[in-house]
Amino acid sequence: MANLVMFCILAVVILGSAVMCVTTTRIMRAATFMLFVLFGVAGLYFLLDYTYLGAAQISVYAGGVTMIYVFAIQLVNKRTLQGLTERVKGSRVLWGGLLAIIGCATVILVLLKNKFLYQGVSMPNAEVPMKTIGQALVGADKYQYVLPFEFISIFLLACIIGGLVVSRKEEK
Repeated sequence: MANLVMFCILAVVILGSAVMCVTTTRIMRAATFMLFVLFGVAGLYFLLDYTYLGAAQISVYAGGVTMIYVFAIQLVNKRTLQGLTERVKGSRVLWGGLLAIIGCATVILVLLKNKFLYQGVSMPNAEVPMKTIGQALVGADKYQYVLPFEFISIFLLACIIGGLVVSRKEEK
């Protein structure tokens, strides 16, 4: 019963923070709400007794949100950071909504085509052991994630360098 109560609390925190993250117009508030979402997901991992994934979620993504704070401070001008200038164009909202609907339809079609929904119904009590998840995360074989993780880390390093180059002030 306590697990169900904690799950409901975490679900409300995650959903509420996610909605606030995408609806706010201030970049620092959006990053803070995203941090709450990531902490909520880590709480779900801890609730499932996946302590390694929970700790990795907190350490990796809390550091990532810290980098978002740094980039927000460096790349956004002072008036925008304080929320004094806000411009939302109607065409952007329409295009964003259209892209969201297309993305949602794509996900639903992939789920239906590959019968992922039916696999979950047929094996409701199937639990993946933590050792299997750990080997998949740090393994280098087929369907394991070390190589994509390294590519993403190189990509993020390139983004950090690009952000520093863009934010650097030119001396005249």
